[in-house]
Amino acid sequence: MEQDSLNLRDIGRIARRRRLPIVGTFAALSVIAGAVAFLLPAVYRSTATILIEEQEIPSDIVRSAISSYADQRIETIKQQVMTRATLWRIVEQYGLYTKLRQGSPTEEVLQRFIKDIQVDVMNVKVIDKRTQTPTQATIAFTLAYDGESPEITQKVANELTSLFLGENLKTRERHAQETSAFLKKESEQLAERIQQIEVQLAGIKQKADGALPELTSLNMTMLNQAERELLDADRDIRSLEERRTYLEGELAVLKPQTPIIGAGGERILDSGERLKALRAQYAGAIGYLSPEHPDVLKMQNEIAALERETGQQPTPEELHKKLTGEQARLASLLDRYGEEHPDIIRSRQVIASLAQELDRAVKTGVQRASVRPENPAYINIQSQLSSATASLQALRKSREGIKRRVDDYAKRLERTIEIEPAYLDLSRNREESVRKHMEIMSRLLEADVSKELEVQRKGERFSLIDPPDLPQKPEKPNRPVIMILGLILAIGGGAGSGALFEQLDRSIREGAQLSKIVGLPPLAVIPYVPNQDDLRRLTRRRLRVAMAGVGVVVITVVSVHALGYPIDVLWYAAMRKLGLT
Repeated sequence: MEQDSLNLRDIGRIARRRRLPIVGTFAALSVIAGAVAFLLPAVYRSTATILIEEQEIPSDIVRSAISSYADQRIETIKQQVMTRATLWRIVEQYGLYTKLRQGSPTEEVLQRFIKDIQVDVMNVKVIDKRTQTPTQATIAFTLAYDGESPEITQKVANELTSLFLGENLKTRERHAQETSAFLKKESEQLAERIQQIEVQLAGIKQKADGALPELTSLNMTMLNQAERELLDADRDIRSLEERRTYLEGELAVLKPQTPIIGAGGERILDSGERLKALRAQYAGAIGYLSPEHPDVLKMQNEIAALERETGQQPTPEELHKKLTGEQARLASLLDRYGEEHPDIIRSRQVIASLAQELDRAVKTGVQRASVRPENPAYINIQSQLSSATASLQALRKSREGIKRRVDDYAKRLERTIEIEPAYLDLSRNREESVRKHMEIMSRLLEADVSKELEVQRKGERFSLIDPPDLPQKPEKPNRPVIMILGLILAIGGGAGSGALFEQLDRSIREGAQLSKIVGLPPLAVIPYVPNQDDLRRLTRRRLRVAMAGVGVVVITVVSVHALGYPIDVLWYAAMRKLGLT
């Protein structure tokens, strides 16, 4: 069945026929929209603008310890400021959300408070100085608070702004101090570790006794040098031994004494020979002369003078020989004479004197006096032999020292192989620790300068360029928009309700509808003729519609005036537009 299209006349007839539901729906939705627009509480917003200023001293000269981006720091400060204790203190201080606190838990109140705080960052496109590429930079941010009272809203916004600014300063200073303290602790730990490693290295060096890996080349050089010196010493020793053997052979064929011949041809004895001769003569004379005999005393004086001159004392061997000869002589005299014979008595006296002198010589350690040679050739060879013997002894002693050096350097090289792994490991650890310590110390100096930069407020900082203002009008709700949207919704609802009632009504009102149902056109259409009652009802209905229209106009004017648009200003603006003023 072909669907009939509606024209404007049909729509008008439907609107007149369904005017009651259309007007009722429109009025109901308009009243609801007006109630919503006027009953929603006013919300005021106080906003502060905070500028992020770069540090005063160029970062190339003093680098800050704060390495995070501005938006990250803003979010961090936001979390630090908006803690449960801080927010609840502000709620109680300014008496916020009184009705909500009466019937809601603390968490719900705090969630509402957090929802009413807005932090928005301002980003601009800049060129990165390091990479020369475009990037986004945060130059400022706004901090806003939505409240029910303009004065309270401004105070709360001021409080939040102060907290943000103060927390930024404390955070930067604390971060710089923590960085400096951390680096200082690391530096102390590394210094202690270096000291421990140096103690261990010192212990290894002390035990190594020169057998360190770093001294290997020196020990090899010294070992080679000592071995060459040892070869040279052996060669010199062999040469001196051969020379000493030769000189001993030459000395053996020479006589140390050269006889001295007087003018008459007789041999002149020297002091040593005369001393020997006098001792022999004294030993023979004391056998038959008394000790007080002038010849005996004379010989004693001469012997004493020669002994002082030559420095020769009778040796124990000579005294022992004299004592043995005198004892043999006493034994021979005893065979021929009696005990009281003068020779036997004198012999026993001589034996007693010799025994005493032998005992004294043994106690004083008198040695055989060397006879000084007189032959010049003998003296020359003997001097060369003494020199060669002394040189040989010195070389042998030196060779022993060189041999000890060779053994010592060889042992050092052997111990180097055992010490090298642990020593090199400790050395590497020490070098690495020293490198890290120097790096940490360099960073510590930078951190100290950065800390001073933050303490003196010379680093990057937040500057309040626009303090929280006192709001003059509510931020929300937007009552005109709500009213306009309500009117649009009321018009749509009224039209919809009229269409709905028309679709649900199955009454036949026109001939076209009847012909469509029965399939035949009607013979005639009798129009409706209103009576007096119908005319009175129509008049009353028109009067009510007019009064409703006037009421709508009045309500609209009052609403516009209540929304902040004075009637006189609007009237003047309208007249000006029309050119009537």
